[in-house]
Amino acid sequence: MESQKLKMSFDPHTIEHLGIKMYSVLPNAIAELIANAYDAEARTVHVKLYNDNGKKRIAVIDDGVGMSFDEINNNFLRIGRKRRTDDYGLSPNGIRKVTGRKGLGKLAFFGIGDTIRITTCQNGKCVEFTLSWSELMNTNSQEYEPKFSISECDIKQKGTIIELDDLKRKSDFDKDSLAISLSKLFNFFDDTFKVYISYNEKEEILIDNKLKYQNLSPQIIWNFPNEDVKNDYLKNHNVNGCILATEKPLKPGLRGITLFAHGRLVNAPEFFGVGESSHGYSYLTGWLNVDFIDELEEDVISTDRQSLSWDLPVTSELQANLKQFLSAIERDWRNKRKIERQKQISRKVQIDINDWYGKLPSDVKSGVENIVNNVVENSELANDKQSEVVGMLHTLIPEYANYHWRHMHPTVQDASYDDYKNADFYRAVAETIKRFESIVKDKSGYPKDAKGNEKDGKDLMFAAFGDKGILSVAKKYKKCDGKEFSDATKENIETGQQHMSAGVMAGVRNPLAHEEKQYLKTSGLFIENDCLDMLSLLSHLFRRLDDAEKTE
Repeated sequence: MESQKLKMSFDPHTIEHLGIKMYSVLPNAIAELIANAYDAEARTVHVKLYNDNGKKRIAVIDDGVGMSFDEINNNFLRIGRKRRTDDYGLSPNGIRKVTGRKGLGKLAFFGIGDTIRITTCQNGKCVEFTLSWSELMNTNSQEYEPKFSISECDIKQKGTIIELDDLKRKSDFDKDSLAISLSKLFNFFDDTFKVYISYNEKEEILIDNKLKYQNLSPQIIWNFPNEDVKNDYLKNHNVNGCILATEKPLKPGLRGITLFAHGRLVNAPEFFGVGESSHGYSYLTGWLNVDFIDELEEDVISTDRQSLSWDLPVTSELQANLKQFLSAIERDWRNKRKIERQKQISRKVQIDINDWYGKLPSDVKSGVENIVNNVVENSELANDKQSEVVGMLHTLIPEYANYHWRHMHPTVQDASYDDYKNADFYRAVAETIKRFESIVKDKSGYPKDAKGNEKDGKDLMFAAFGDKGILSVAKKYKKCDGKEFSDATKENIETGQQHMSAGVMAGVRNPLAHEEKQYLKTSGLFIENDCLDMLSLLSHLFRRLDDAEKTE
């Protein structure tokens, strides 16, 4: 009994499930090689794609610290190594927080190729070895011994080359698409870590953090932490990042917020349980760095790095705050989008929308505002169409003064045009009254008082109009059956013309002539709206005057 031992073993087919099944997508598999280079303190990585008459292969070359023979044996070839325990989660010289954690990323190689050649140099020694999928699957033990060779090299030579051969891929490589896909899996590209990708040794593409959003047209950008949208939990956990709102709705694959930890994807784009019924979320994308997630004692990142384990207390709290944060972003987006679109529309149709609102009667203003808000906020109309609709609405319902102007008598418009256009409504009224008085004088024959002086002001109006006046404004009118209106009706019309005309002279002309405009305006005794009302009254009086005939 004492010689017997309990022993845990693994079947090679476990590697099939962890490698092939999980990393069969090309970008995810190559991402593991890039991450390895980053953890090895590489400054430059070259991803080289080859297609030689249908024979495809991939080479990933880095200038990192490389590996010694012992490091290959004890670290690289050790499946399931807990790196954070062994080396405190730091790169060999302690200059970077490593992204690897589970020790399974090396299995990614077999997700896309059957043969892997690795050449790594360190301290004047180069070790070259080959991993074969078929050999691994056919081994009769739980250990696999790859073939290797060791050679001398320049002491300055360092780094690692990983070549993937016998690829399972049938379709050709798309260098541009692959570059964009890889950019979405990392957020640590900078001057200290550059990754290039090429196809058949032709022009290289630099993969950087901007590439993932290069074809987007951001309308609004929130750099977090943000003063407009705050979240104490995220701020206290040193969460930072950038949220973008585009001018047009995003394709489904581009929507959502990506989470990175120490520069590497830990959760694919999503909205973390927030209700996405609002069309605002179809405009939002971006990323947040949640480094603290990768520093937890418990590993909460899925093996394929597509999601976090959201059913744990720490991740549930993060999710709740992300939900709250994105809801606030969406509300802020609505407000900022409204303001920005209004600015665009204002420029397009040359209308100051807020000024327009301010010059509408209160009962009209609310209706116009609602229509504009629905067009700007809730419609999916293109910007040009939005501008067109708002422009048409403005034509139908302009500023009150302009709306008011349409209905003015032509003589009122002629007398007050320049002043009205310049919004000097006090002067517009004064000039129109002068014109009215002048025409009344001319039409009534310049009546004189007892001293032989020409009458003016209210005296002129009392002489010109009324039941006994020089001019009759009701004389020519008859009922539709040809019969005359009653004497009482005619008298009332004539008297009304007389008193209203005299009232304009006494109640409008005289105050405007003797008081400073600023005092009338600021006191409220006679405001601009009063001016507009008086112009309307004068328009009525002019229409009566047009039809006036001298009495016999």
